[in-house]
Amino acid sequence: MTNDQSHITVDVLVVGAGLAGLRALYSMREAGFSVAVLEASDDLGGVWHYNRYPGARCDVESYDYSYLFSPELEQEWRWSERYATQPEVLSYIRHVAERFHLRPTIQFNTRMARAEFNEASNRWSVTTEDGRTWDAGTLIMAVGQLSTTKQPTLPGQESFTGAIYHSAAWPREGVDLAGKRVGIIGTGSSGVQMTPLIAAEAAHLTVFQRSANFSIPAANAPISAEEDAAIKADYRARRTRALNSPSGLGFVPNGASALEASAEERQAVYEAAWVRLGFGFALAYKDILLNEASNETAATFIRDKIAAQVKDPSTRELLTPRGFPFGAKRPSVDSNYFTTFNRNNVALVDIKADPIKALTPTGLSTGNAHYPLDVLIYATGFDAFTGSLLRPDIIGRDGLSLRDKWSAGPATYLGLGVSGFPNMFILVGPGSPSLLSNVILSIEQQVDWLTEMLVHAKTLGAARIEASPDAEARWVDHVNERAQETLYPRAASYYVGAEIEGKPRVFMPYSGGVRGYRRELERVAANGYADFGIPGKASAGGGTPGGIQNN
Repeated sequence: MTNDQSHITVDVLVVGAGLAGLRALYSMREAGFSVAVLEASDDLGGVWHYNRYPGARCDVESYDYSYLFSPELEQEWRWSERYATQPEVLSYIRHVAERFHLRPTIQFNTRMARAEFNEASNRWSVTTEDGRTWDAGTLIMAVGQLSTTKQPTLPGQESFTGAIYHSAAWPREGVDLAGKRVGIIGTGSSGVQMTPLIAAEAAHLTVFQRSANFSIPAANAPISAEEDAAIKADYRARRTRALNSPSGLGFVPNGASALEASAEERQAVYEAAWVRLGFGFALAYKDILLNEASNETAATFIRDKIAAQVKDPSTRELLTPRGFPFGAKRPSVDSNYFTTFNRNNVALVDIKADPIKALTPTGLSTGNAHYPLDVLIYATGFDAFTGSLLRPDIIGRDGLSLRDKWSAGPATYLGLGVSGFPNMFILVGPGSPSLLSNVILSIEQQVDWLTEMLVHAKTLGAARIEASPDAEARWVDHVNERAQETLYPRAASYYVGAEIEGKPRVFMPYSGGVRGYRRELERVAANGYADFGIPGKASAGGGTPGGIQNN
């Protein structure tokens, strides 16, 4: 590494210091590469640094939402709850950074503005907003899928005399909502998590909902010393189950179809899943996400559970999701969300039937009513998958910008490489299991594979690694084919770009599962990474380069 403060040269430049960026830093450094990390914020942690709203909590079990690369780390870290809160997850990330001496490598308050590939040198020139430049042989984008927020601007917003907050930019000092009239726009994961806590603190809470979504109880609980010891004694087996499961959560789908079971059998299976499995509820039968009739049995069960929790008939109906299959939108995992609407100080407003018109100095107006507010909270989510990748100017070969390349939707090979953008790789981006999986497991899966490929290329003296156009086209077709086998495309969700008006409607994550995805990675490696243009013969038994398997 060379460093004159204004122009820095490294083997690998990582953009982002969240869970993906830290893992890439660790692995690339261990492989002998010089590494630098650019982080736009003033501290590490990514989404866990920013999302500090009341009730912010991981919706994957703590023992699974953690790195598996270090058995020592697994044994020494003590999780306190089944689903860790934001402060605990952030503490874990900080512990990892300190334990493995990662923090000194990170450049904080440093946002990438532009990256351009130099075809003569086969290197990337990266400029940051403060005017510094970075010269890197490999550029790794670890910017996250849920890191660019949707920031609504309502008519009259400048006239509102109360306070406005976004769930993903929550003040670090917290917000005192006692005695306040609070409004929340949005009923996705953030809105579902914060609603019960804010209702208990505020004088009155109004939740503005565009569409209801399915939610499964978290069944959160403290972790006893006995449970902790038992899990740690069997941690390797737990990790193996996760790696060989479709979701990376360790849940193995019930091998039967929901339609093969009797009504009584289904009820018993769903009851058991309801009180324990969280996201794993979708795996209660093998075809819940594949067959519409099977899915409807699960959806009906959940709707009945919602009905049993909500007393007011009209509120109950508004909170009941209809018109799309269960799981086609990412379901929430909640703690007392639906029962919160039984409180006298909580109201639900259907803004699909009665759209928001404007903010006024004293509140929010729909077409039919005015709601007095002291505080308005946007729980409106993110520009998912591509928002943070398309924010900077990224220029590949022949002056091609990533924005132009992806104008009709993202196209990648394995979700890692992009044809026309040599030596640039994306972690858990479009075309990978990403948000359809335990994302931290998918991060590690990709980072380990990518590290091995870069080491292999270095050994062969290959200065340029680029996904071929044919391999990329085949992969895009494969991702779409796998998606069409499922019910995911049946809902207007961020999986298909529906969260942003005007965004291309294409299915973005890979629905073939983490096990199937790993087999694809192994196949490409066995073929000597030929689809990435690396010279050299394929290993024995590697098969024909370019073939994609259905697993």
